[in-house]
Amino acid sequence: MISRRLLAALALVTGLSLVGACVSGTSARAPQDNRLTYLEPIFFATLYPPGAGFYPNGAVVTNIADRLLYQDPETLELSPWIATSLPEVNADATEYTFDIRTDVTYSDGTPLTAENVVRNFDLYGLGDSERMLTSSEQITNYERGEVIDDDTVRFHFSAPAPGFAQATSSFNAGLLADATLDLANDGFAPGNATGVIGSGPFVITGEELGTRLNLDAREDYDWAPPAHPHQGRAEIDGIDYVLASEDSVRVGGLVAGQADVARQIEAPVEKHLQDQGINVIWHGTNGVNNSLSFRFMHPHLQDIRMRQALIAGIDRGEIMHTLFSDSYVLATSALAHTALGYQEQEGAYDHDPERAEQLLDDLGWTPGPDGIRTRDGERLAFTINEAVPQPRSREIITKIQEQLRRIGVEIHLNPGDNATQNADSKDYENIQIRHTMVGRADYDVIKSMWHSTNRNELLNGSDDTVHDQRLDDMLHDIASLAAEEDRAAKTREVQDYLTEQAYILPLFEEPVVYGVQPHVHGFQPESIGRPSFYGVSLDTQEAN
Repeated sequence: MISRRLLAALALVTGLSLVGACVSGTSARAPQDNRLTYLEPIFFATLYPPGAGFYPNGAVVTNIADRLLYQDPETLELSPWIATSLPEVNADATEYTFDIRTDVTYSDGTPLTAENVVRNFDLYGLGDSERMLTSSEQITNYERGEVIDDDTVRFHFSAPAPGFAQATSSFNAGLLADATLDLANDGFAPGNATGVIGSGPFVITGEELGTRLNLDAREDYDWAPPAHPHQGRAEIDGIDYVLASEDSVRVGGLVAGQADVARQIEAPVEKHLQDQGINVIWHGTNGVNNSLSFRFMHPHLQDIRMRQALIAGIDRGEIMHTLFSDSYVLATSALAHTALGYQEQEGAYDHDPERAEQLLDDLGWTPGPDGIRTRDGERLAFTINEAVPQPRSREIITKIQEQLRRIGVEIHLNPGDNATQNADSKDYENIQIRHTMVGRADYDVIKSMWHSTNRNELLNGSDDTVHDQRLDDMLHDIASLAAEEDRAAKTREVQDYLTEQAYILPLFEEPVVYGVQPHVHGFQPESIGRPSFYGVSLDTQEAN
């Protein structure tokens, strides 16, 4: 339990070094101050849109880069943005034709043109290996873009690409100026943020390497999505993104009134913030749930009975009860219940330690003197990565360690920063059980998670071999079938198959949780939970 007094003390102790001036009372905001201070637990790694899925990357890109289409954060409905209407799509979803606005400019003053739009998608759809720029996992079967006339573009695909319309609404397809499109990978890295130019409502004007970004409102911005409740220039003058990696610093900054919004509010302190009059806002990521993926090509995981034993040995209810709040929903499938194509897997992940022990006995693993099972002199042990961007990953794995030790399985935590985790996770000798998730409000999200050419979290594609071709083919079909009903059916089939094969253990539907001061109005995360500040206003009288 964390007391209000402790929270306040943490705020006062840490606030000086975090945000700057510290004053007494509930707010450090001056009446004329119309800038928003946003606390982020991890700093961005790249501002290249196809790499913006990482929480802190997307938190920046979504506010500086417009998209062809807009996705409503609640209904998930697509509507025009830079495109003047929804695209014209041919019968097999291999051609998409968009009419685009001709009155849009980038923050460097250059126009957003049909040629520029094609350049964006040629890069995102194909990548550029010489510049170490990857293609977007959200754009499948891309062939080329074509300028039809000054306000019309057409995109061609080598096979059906039914997810493309939604992909154009994602910050992973944020539109960038020609000068930015000329950059190599390091041009999007920390230290170069001010050189990343979008046409969005905010522009990056300052960067302190690894600690702070300053975004200012564009005075001439006047091309918001017609469906957005706000139009014209952003109401706030700017946003100051400040690194606050410690939970106590983010919470303390809010309680002391030195910050307006903070991301990743941990479940145990949600109620304490609410008791202080601070709002807790959460938004689902509408995609693949926070899950464990069992790398089934590892020798100890090849037998389905081992995977079934691990699933039966983990008590998800205990994890949810002890670590999380009502903002977190127990997973009932690979996908969130709000995701397209969701299908419940009733009873598939029930805790049954007796069954788990029987399965391990059947496999010949017997308890040793310390309780850990052995077979042929080898201990039964697995390593799970710490999912740095995900909420309470270390605590989750600690609980799993406790639970699986009860049935004789030893679990090791693989520590390290996000880059280390991603590198280690490419080899099942390092990471046998992968903890992660992916958000996207489209059927293709399940392909992004487990297809051998995408994130490949099961390491189904390893050693230049696809080990479960049926799974890969089903995932490919989701991104290639032209009819929505066929994509939905195939998505349900994949969820059933993942359950039948005991390839995964979904834990919970991952939200993005924010602490938001009561004087912040109009804050609404976008469709997969990244912070959107365009519609925000600050009531400075309420703040003081």
